[in-house]
Amino acid sequence: MNLSELKSPAGSNKNKKRVGRGIGSGHGKTSTRGHKGQKARSGGGIRPGFEGGQMPLQRRIPKRGFNNIFRKEYVIINVKDLNRFEDGTEVTPEVLLQAGLIKSLKEKVKILGDGELDKKLVLKVNKVSQQAQEKVTAKGGKVEVI
Repeated sequence: MNLSELKSPAGSNKNKKRVGRGIGSGHGKTSTRGHKGQKARSGGGIRPGFEGGQMPLQRRIPKRGFNNIFRKEYVIINVKDLNRFEDGTEVTPEVLLQAGLIKSLKEKVKILGDGELDKKLVLKVNKVSQQAQEKVTAKGGKVEVI
């Protein structure tokens, strides 16, 4: 079989349905919309989820849980991820952005204590866990909460 011998299967390329083109076309007069009614009108139809005035499903089902509008989201970075920096580096959100550990400067950063730290670093981040702080200071580094 060659590329030039390839063919579409029968019925895969259908012609577009041309409505409102005369009685002989089979799609004339009402243009396949039937007679009268909401769906026959121009701009007619109902919005998604509408159930004819009956209370819609999304309003019948109870709400679950609690959404705290004051919640603060943090990007989690573990101590083991900081080994990529040179000894004595000042680790700030700008440095983390360049390293690809965070996606934007709007994100708040929290350092957690998973893994081991081999370098002496100065951390300037939004939050640090107690375990992470102990690991950084044990290597002679400093932690500053901004």
